[in-house]
Amino acid sequence: MKFSKLLLIALSISLFTSCSSDDNDGPKGAYDNGFFILNEGSTDAGTVSFSSDDFSIFTKDAYKAENGSDVLGRFAQNIFFSGDRAYIIAGGSNVINIVNRYTFKLIAKVDSGLANPRYGVVKDGKAYVTNANSYDSVTDDYIAVINLATNLVESKINLNTTGNRIVEESGKLYVTDPMGSDKLSIYNINTKTLEAPITIGSGSDSIEEENGTLYILRPSYTESSQIIKVKISDKSVSKIEIPESQGVAGYLDIEDNKVFYTVGNAVYSIGLSATTAAASPIFEASSDIGYLYGFAVNDNRVYLSDGGNFKTDSKAYIYNLSGSLLKELTVGVGPNGFYFND
Repeated sequence: MKFSKLLLIALSISLFTSCSSDDNDGPKGAYDNGFFILNEGSTDAGTVSFSSDDFSIFTKDAYKAENGSDVLGRFAQNIFFSGDRAYIIAGGSNVINIVNRYTFKLIAKVDSGLANPRYGVVKDGKAYVTNANSYDSVTDDYIAVINLATNLVESKINLNTTGNRIVEESGKLYVTDPMGSDKLSIYNINTKTLEAPITIGSGSDSIEEENGTLYILRPSYTESSQIIKVKISDKSVSKIEIPESQGVAGYLDIEDNKVFYTVGNAVYSIGLSATTAAASPIFEASSDIGYLYGFAVNDNRVYLSDGGNFKTDSKAYIYNLSGSLLKELTVGVGPNGFYFND
């Protein structure tokens, strides 16, 4: 009898622990286990759409659904994450909306110290956000340093050139210049100094880091587009020419040790160590995409969006790597990016 009671207690404890573990592994909110589509908007406020990974749940405007009449802001540009928070940049309103990434409930706003904010990253409790400032000058762009404990801009880093996309690696910020110069800016967070920039060619855009190398897309309408590879350890630069006959490259992403990039509506793939561009695409997306405006690759899926006419709702398309269309979603105006919340 004594053994049976002890066994019953042990089983009860085991069952409780198992259930507690299962609860902890469950969804953290309505927007867990899915992806966001950021819709830029036009003269009206931007929006954020959400789909579950299996497409069974779709919310066209998640921000409005969770925050009622509060406005996201004009020209939604970028989302970046830190812990359980998502930071949504609305460049046209000079505001960053901070929400819980799983419930999408508004927590706070950063609404001062910004001037046409673009892209952001987080390092050691601070966000670093590029700002295009006046757009009229190639020397007034800056990085706003935001203390995430107070949600206030505590300082500004003058770039002395234009700055756009940004990545952080080993305590350094790397910033592309889409128009002002042929340099890649480097800011050392620890020493708080701008290091000597790296010459990579004018018009640099998408940037990703993988295994100590930066991969930067340089679209060009006057010569071959390029994928620039910068080895961080010695700052050496190599270039992959994309044949002019294929067209002008648009976007770049890295997934599963492969570089994916677009030319028109075609999706190409090469290995990380490749020295030449792909001869042919892995697939070409539907001609229904009139103006490819967003691109990402995640978990063997390719995500594409059509900018549309920037006045009315547009579309997002999800393909597998073989080019089969898995899902078409009607989203907001000007969908420009995909963000994964798994």
